[in-house]
Amino acid sequence: MNAQVSFLDGTYTLIHIPLSLYSTLLQPILRVLLPQSQGTGGLRDSPEYELQGLTPDGQHGFLNISITPLECSVVCHTSWAQNVFEPVLKAMPRDIAKTVSVSKESYMVLSVISAGLDAGGRVMELTSPLALAGIPIFFITTYYSDFILVPTKERENVVKSLIAKGFELSDNESNFITSAANHKQGTGLSATSPPHEGLPLNVAELQTRIFGTLKKRHVAPQIEEALELVQCSGREASQLANFTHQRPSISRHATGNGRRPSWADNVDTKLYTCIISALVSQPRFMSVTLAQDDPPSLLLDKNLLDIFGDSLVGDTDASLIPIFLDLKTLPLEATDSGEF
Repeated sequence: MNAQVSFLDGTYTLIHIPLSLYSTLLQPILRVLLPQSQGTGGLRDSPEYELQGLTPDGQHGFLNISITPLECSVVCHTSWAQNVFEPVLKAMPRDIAKTVSVSKESYMVLSVISAGLDAGGRVMELTSPLALAGIPIFFITTYYSDFILVPTKERENVVKSLIAKGFELSDNESNFITSAANHKQGTGLSATSPPHEGLPLNVAELQTRIFGTLKKRHVAPQIEEALELVQCSGREASQLANFTHQRPSISRHATGNGRRPSWADNVDTKLYTCIISALVSQPRFMSVTLAQDDPPSLLLDKNLLDIFGDSLVGDTDASLIPIFLDLKTLPLEATDSGEF
């Protein structure tokens, strides 16, 4: 497999919301989705005003919002979790707020661009060496890229594991590429670095532990009746001008009314309107991923396609059948001991 792995800037927080509180927390979810709304009451031109986790043109470096039949989850920059979600949770009754899980430790995001394997193959190829090293991982695959979430404190171990797998570190120490010479030798942990006590020795043992843990915790696969998904994407930024009948370009320095351009000047507002409409409907399944350098990526209930009209690209005729594993009985750090 040819792949490039990059560390994205910033630290991220995982938030798990029970479906019973989805409507209650929809407002902060939308505030994160629409970063422009975060600063409506502040002095945007003041030196103190800063939106962390955003690119220079106001886009999220990384954001994932997912609604499934099991829960709603959000992966956002830690500053957004602290400034948007935490105040809302603190204002809620304590017994209700504690049903929302906010990761205590921060995570970093690895962006993976690869070719030569399907999504399942990429999951095994890229996450196995990390899991064998006892590193907790979350994997998100999108229309264009794959993303791996690992605890920030594990950065050094992640680097070691990727190098042992045959990746070469770039000069800026933020990017890895596969090495043709070393790729065949990379089979997990380095032969010169014996595994820590209690960790699985190979992928076969890792899989045995995983399925053993699932069985012990009574976790069984589930399929939702009549739920079919499609994976698609928003349009490339370069396509938007032509698609919107070549509307006049807007200067990055000032708009026609003398104000600086806003976040909305750099996004497909039609697509975002459709995303908001779908989120407000509390869909059975919808996952939205925003990432630097990629158009918005969506995995959603096929019944939602009518909401989006012609704002999506991709094969919307193909269907995916989701299989769910309810892992709420497992701790976030379950992989830390190689248990899962």
